[in-house]
Amino acid sequence: MFKKVQIYKTDKYNMLTVEVQGKTLIVREISDQWGEECHTFVSRPEMLHWAVNRFRPEDYIGREEEREAIIEGFRSV
Repeated sequence: MFKKVQIYKTDKYNMLTVEVQGKTLIVREISDQWGEECHTFVSRPEMLHWAVNRFRPEDYIGREEEREAIIEGFRSV
């Protein structure tokens, strides 16, 4: 049994989820542009480090609240 946390979902082709399977964290990133990507992490700090680098502030100029909500979603896992 594992826990699935939705970080965001704009539609059925654009979403980001985290599955918690014991100590393993599996991030599934689905986009209409790139398809599905999976990232496996063995700790929350490792996952948060990836998230901060993946969702960089310079990519969210004018949409800072959106980025903050995504990072906060990861912190709540």
